[in-house]
Amino acid sequence: MARNSTSMEDLRTKSDDQLTQQLTDLKREQFNLRFQAATNQLERPDRVREVRRTIAQIKTLQTERASAAAAEAKA
Repeated sequence: MARNSTSMEDLRTKSDDQLTQQLTDLKREQFNLRFQAATNQLERPDRVREVRRTIAQIKTLQTERASAAAAEAKA
């Protein structure tokens, strides 16, 4: 199985602003890929899965960071 182009370790080293920017870019790419799929112009079908997984990883990381910040604020 091919490794994702972006690993969780790579994502963890990025700042919140960088993650937000990457998430925006990936959502835009996901929209374009869906459009290409609908018009049968998709060159790399596996890219849809990669983008979807990377979006999920970024959202998971953002949730973890938000939970950690909330826990730190309580303490």
